[in-house]
Amino acid sequence: MLLRPWLLAAAAAVAAGGGAGCPVLCSCRGQAVDCSGQRLFSVPPELPLDTGNLSLAHNRIASIPPGYLACYGQLRALDLRNNSLAALPAGLFLGAPRLAHLDLSYNNFSLVPADMFREARGLQRLDLSHNPGLRRVHPQAFRGLAQLRELDLSYGGLAALSLDALEGLPGLVGLRLGGNPWIRSWPSAGPPPEVAGAPLLSLTEESFQACHLTLTLDDYLFIAFVGFVVSIASVATNFLLGITANCCHRWSKASEDEDV
Repeated sequence: MLLRPWLLAAAAAVAAGGGAGCPVLCSCRGQAVDCSGQRLFSVPPELPLDTGNLSLAHNRIASIPPGYLACYGQLRALDLRNNSLAALPAGLFLGAPRLAHLDLSYNNFSLVPADMFREARGLQRLDLSHNPGLRRVHPQAFRGLAQLRELDLSYGGLAALSLDALEGLPGLVGLRLGGNPWIRSWPSAGPPPEVAGAPLLSLTEESFQACHLTLTLDDYLFIAFVGFVVSIASVATNFLLGITANCCHRWSKASEDEDV
């Protein structure tokens, strides 16, 4: 019975954001914890329990311990860009139901496996851009992210993306895919009318049949002009080489005559 007041006080301290103080090498202001640019090789072992915005950007972090976010139920934004991450532990987001913004850009991911973000059901923005080794996105990689609005997969190494990966994203309004090796531009006339402005989930494989390279008359004229210029330059070069060789031959012969 005597312990009950102490337990109640401890519970109140935790609810109010008690626990660990600001980590070494980090700065804390309100619910924001900034550990960016500190050349960290690992994540801070403890954070304030009321952390709402955590930045670990621009470090050298290669892995995150399993269950690292289990105690941070108020976390809403996690910035892990520009690190050395190649994978995330299973169940990392179980303790972070309010997480809405996750930045994993500029890392070493090669695969987005199935259910990688399944526990982060409140996620609204996910950035996986500038992972040059990213070759594959599992068709069920984003399953459970019904609230996701923005997805950035630009500047990776994707050669294909299954439409199944987007089927479970009814709230998606922004999808960035530029800078991948399989991306092609629409013809100069723009996308077909049936594609322009259409919801992402309504698109099929046939919707992209018109996405191919076409050349206009100006393109052909430019190519012909470049070819003509190259030909003239080649003739002029050969002519100058011929004159130079002839001059060298005459100079050599004149030198021989003088010696005689």
